[in-house]
Amino acid sequence: MATDNKRLVRTSNGMIAGVCGGIAEYFGLDTSLVRIATLILILAGGLSLWVYIILWLIIPKAPKRLKN
Repeated sequence: MATDNKRLVRTSNGMIAGVCGGIAEYFGLDTSLVRIATLILILAGGLSLWVYIILWLIIPKAPKRLKN
């Protein structure tokens, strides 16, 4: 029985809050495509800026990785 510890977290190297980067990593998508889709949806009125802000608040930030 394989366990997959895949969690949705915000990336630490995100452009604004790391929400799009975290979503892209979780679903295995290109970060640029997720950012462009998010921008288009916000500008077209299909995705509210408030949804992005709420995701920013509820998605935990990725833990910092230790350098060897």
